[in-house]
Amino acid sequence: MSIPESGMPETGTPQSGGAGESQLGRLEAFSDGVLAVIITIMALELRAPAGDSFRSLRERIPALLIYILSFTFVGIYWNNHHHLLRAARRLTPGVMWANLHLLFWLSLIPVLTEWIGEHADKLVPAATYGMVCLASALAFTVLAIVITRADGPDSPVAVVSGQSIKSQASLVLYAGGTVVAFFFPWIAYIMYGTVSVIWFIPDPRLGRLKDL
Repeated sequence: MSIPESGMPETGTPQSGGAGESQLGRLEAFSDGVLAVIITIMALELRAPAGDSFRSLRERIPALLIYILSFTFVGIYWNNHHHLLRAARRLTPGVMWANLHLLFWLSLIPVLTEWIGEHADKLVPAATYGMVCLASALAFTVLAIVITRADGPDSPVAVVSGQSIKSQASLVLYAGGTVVAFFFPWIAYIMYGTVSVIWFIPDPRLGRLKDL
């Protein structure tokens, strides 16, 4: 994906050339660093089986599954976030705060991953995970909207910031999974995993940004 990039200072005046690219590049690099730390923390918290038998391994399967789900979840956000920032033209305070808002919710994933790994069959951890997933999805939507407002209605991001069927389905599954978690935690995890499957293949509209 290759799109011309430009930015703007905090006053809102458009920039051009290398200065704008540098500002947006720094924001992307900072975000990439945060996401890398999130994944690293999750990996460090993944404990080995207590023993050397298949029974010990089987006892750690729930923790491994939630790790895979969380890793995929963060990886999908990294992928889509990369495309979103590469399509942005201007950097405003609103974009920076919306970006931090998204990173905040994603930074909670390692804590929840460890919590669920120890209490995979409990209701509250499963429901809390769904709440954070839902908040992350909404935060990404907010970031796209803020970038669109900064760049204008004719911006490349405006092409992909609308509520697609995948976006709507994700919000419904996260919200529904959060409710279901209070009764059937494993069904909720399946619903959360379904969202990851939906987004495993990036939105084709993101690929068309390079032509705008």
